[in-house]
Amino acid sequence: MRMMIVDDSNMIRSRITRLVQNGMIGQVHVVAQAANGVEALALATRHRPELVTMDLTMPEMDGVECITKLLQMMPKTNILVVSALTDKATAIAALRQGARGFVNKPFSDDELRMALLELMDAT
Repeated sequence: MRMMIVDDSNMIRSRITRLVQNGMIGQVHVVAQAANGVEALALATRHRPELVTMDLTMPEMDGVECITKLLQMMPKTNILVVSALTDKATAIAALRQGARGFVNKPFSDDELRMALLELMDAT
């Protein structure tokens, strides 16, 4: 399964990548990493990820807008929001746009792993 990580924090992108590369999430391979929604859309057309982790607060294009556009391009993509957002309305908006799960930052490796496995089981 191809995965893309979208987050403006290099530290978070590296942490999620490390978790996936350690084999804790089965047959998942990180094929792209993006620092914002604009970058994510460009990379998605090239790499066609089936699984995406998406931050909501990013420069250039936020996660809610990116989720909408990404799912218009690739409706079967499973998106897990990974955000420190305390604004529940924005989180609900992301889920209404088609995100299939939500993990709060800071998160433990187990929390992220379980959320990603649930998303993969739903496919």
